[in-house]
Amino acid sequence: MRYCTLILGVSLVLLPGLNARGADDKDTFFNGKDLSGWDGLPDYWSVKDGAIVGATPNGLKFNTFLCSKKKYKDFELKFQVKLMGKGWTGNSGVQIRSEIFDQEHLAVKGPQCDMGDVYWGSLYGEHFGGMMKQAPPELVKKVLKPDSFNDYYVKCVGKHVTIKLNGETTVDEDFEKLPDEGIIAWQLHAGEPMEVVFRNIEFKDLSEKK
Repeated sequence: MRYCTLILGVSLVLLPGLNARGADDKDTFFNGKDLSGWDGLPDYWSVKDGAIVGATPNGLKFNTFLCSKKKYKDFELKFQVKLMGKGWTGNSGVQIRSEIFDQEHLAVKGPQCDMGDVYWGSLYGEHFGGMMKQAPPELVKKVLKPDSFNDYYVKCVGKHVTIKLNGETTVDEDFEKLPDEGIIAWQLHAGEPMEVVFRNIEFKDLSEKK
């Protein structure tokens, strides 16, 4: 019995480290307290009540992004998002496997999981060739909650991208032009004043650990 207890004790010491990957991924991705690990123009981005908030109270003449300092390959990302605009509904998105091409404005190019108008749930190529796969407009109209938070899901494995809006699949296929890795970035779109809130962010790195 003493021998068995000793082995069990060793196992208990090791198991938390083995099982903590999901929690570690989330905390490393976004800690819920500040923008450590992210690059963004400070006039537009902040953290409030554990959520990432992007706001342009005077409008914006260019697209800008809150960019991860780390690059990612395969991952799963879940969050809730709400758009609010003055004179429009606002426009945003989350870039996947992307790169910064304009450091001054923190502008990004690459695939974007879109949020705005009839393009919610679409995969759009931001400075990357335009629309890659548009979500079915009828489905978007059916499931979108324009004045509330929407559940948004992204999974990227190899060349395959899956996007879900409020539990309904809007994109689920391979994209040969998809880069092998890149940053993740939240968007503020040029235009009239707007605000976007990303809350309850959950992230899991699916890339093989070496």
